Amino acid sequence: MASNDLSKIELTEKGLSLYELRLIYHKIVSLSISSELKIAVEKSAEVIAEAMRSGKTVYGVNTGFGSLANKRIESDKLAELQLNLIRSHKAGVGPYLDEEICRLVLALKIVALSAGYSGVRWVLVEKLLMLFNQGYYPCLHSKGSVGASGDLAPLADLAGVLIGEGHAWFKGKILSAQEVLSQLKWNLYALGPKEGLSLINGTQVSTGLALSALFKAERLLGATIVSGALAVEAVKGSHTPFRVEIQRLRRQIGQQQVAVWYRDLLEGSQIHASHQPCDKVQDPYSLRCQPVVMGACLDQMQHAADVLCLEANAVTDNPLVIPETGEVVSGGNFHAEPVAFAADGLALAIAEIASISERRIALLMDVHFSGLPPFLVANSGLHSGLMIAHVTAAALVSENKCLSHPASVDSIPTSANQEDHVSMATFAARRLHDMVENAAYVTAIELLSTIRAMVFQSSFRTSDSLETILQRLKPFIQLDSADHVLSDEIEALKQLILQGKVASVLLEFQEKPSFKKDCLC
Repeated sequence: MASNDLSKIELTEKGLSLYELRLIYHKIVSLSISSELKIAVEKSAEVIAEAMRSGKTVYGVNTGFGSLANKRIESDKLAELQLNLIRSHKAGVGPYLDEEICRLVLALKIVALSAGYSGVRWVLVEKLLMLFNQGYYPCLHSKGSVGASGDLAPLADLAGVLIGEGHAWFKGKILSAQEVLSQLKWNLYALGPKEGLSLINGTQVSTGLALSALFKAERLLGATIVSGALAVEAVKGSHTPFRVEIQRLRRQIGQQQVAVWYRDLLEGSQIHASHQPCDKVQDPYSLRCQPVVMGACLDQMQHAADVLCLEANAVTDNPLVIPETGEVVSGGNFHAEPVAFAADGLALAIAEIASISERRIALLMDVHFSGLPPFLVANSGLHSGLMIAHVTAAALVSENKCLSHPASVDSIPTSANQEDHVSMATFAARRLHDMVENAAYVTAIELLSTIRAMVFQSSFRTSDSLETILQRLKPFIQLDSADHVLSDEIEALKQLILQGKVASVLLEFQEKPSFKKDCLC
C-alpha cells in the first residue's frame, strides 16, 4: 500500500487486512487487482461458458431462482433472466445507507468477485472497479435483507446502477444511475450468464454494516476509557485496581490491555498524589471494575474483528464455480450466520460500554459519593446543573438494552420455504449504528460531567495525557456551571468521539510495545 495522498491498495489472494478495510471506510482510496486474480476470474468465467456450450443445467444460469430452481430457461432468454433477476430483487425500502458504508460494500463485492469462484467475466469486475475508483458508490436501501440467500435486495441496488436503474453516491450527493452512466460515458451493461446472480448473492452488505459499526465502536471504546479515567480523577478514586499484578492474575487478554491504557492515562496525576495515603477502602464497581468490563468489551470486539475480516475476504455467492475441477456446485456460503453472531456480540459490548459509563455519571451527580456540588452546579436549587443530562444518558442506556437483544436467534422462512432458515445478519449489523450513536451520547455526557467536575478539582493537575484531553474538549463546553442549554455541547462532544479525537489521546501518549496501534485509530 502506497503512502502518498491517495492511498492505493492492491487486491491479491491474501485479501484485505482489517487496517485496509478501516482505511476504505474512513478515506478515499484507489483499488487495483493483481494479474493473478484477473486470470482466476477469467478461468471461472470460462467454466460457465463451457457449461452453456455443453447444455448443462446450472442453477441460476439457465434455471429459475429459489423455489423456481426446477424451471429450465431457454438459451435465448438467459440475458433477460439475469436482467429480470436484478429488477425483481430491487425491493429494498427505507433510507439509503451512508456513503461510507456503500463505498465499503462496493469494495467487498469487488473482493468477492475477483477471487475467481463466481463465474463472472473480467469486464464486470473491471466495471465495478472503475465505479469505485471514480467515486461512484451505488446507493443501497437500508431495509429488506434477511441475511440469506445473501443480501439480495440491497445488492440488487448495487447491480442496478450498471443497468441504469437506481442511484449512486458521488462526492456526498446522490445521482441517478442514468446520470452516472452518462458521466462515465457508459452504455447499459449487458449481464452475462450468472452475473446477475453473482452480484446479488453474498454477505457484503451485512458485513460492511458490521465492519463500519466496529470501526465506530473502536473509537467509542477509546473515548469511554478516557472518560472513565477522568471520572476516577474527578472523585479522587483509587488507582490500585489498574495495577498490573491484578490483571495478570485474571489472565484475560482484553483486561490486561485495557489496564495498560488506564495506567498510562493516569500516570503522573497530582490529584492522585494529593490524597495519598487514601482512607477509601474500595470504589464502586463502575470505577474499580473498569479494566474487567472494558477488557471484556475489547475481547468481544476483537473476536468480531477476526470473524468480519475473514468474511470480508470470503466468497459467499451461490452456486460456486470451481475452475480446478470445472464444476459448478451449490452450497450455503451466502448464509450470514457468522456475521449475525459477530454483530450480536458487538451489540453486547456497545450496550455495556454505555451502561458502565452511565453508572459513573450517576456517581458524579451524587453529592454523598462524589463530595462535589449536587449535579455539578455551584448554586444548586436555583440551578439544576446536569440533572437532566444524566436522565438523557439513562434513557439511551435503556434503549440500547432493548436493541442488544440478539437478532440471530430470529428466523423467518422465505421463498416458499425453499429458504427456510435465515440469519437476520443485516438487521443485526444495522442496529449497531443506532447503538453506537446512543452510546457515544452517553460517553459525551460523561465527558461533560467529568470536565465540569474537574473544575472543582482545580487545586491540582491530573496527568499530562488527561490534561491534554481536557484542554482539547473545554472549548466545546461552557465551563461556567450556571444553567444553560446542554444539547449542543453533548452533540459536539459526541461528534468528537466518533471522529476519533478523544480516543486519539491514547495513541499520542502510548508508545509501549503492548499497545495495539491497529486498534482505536
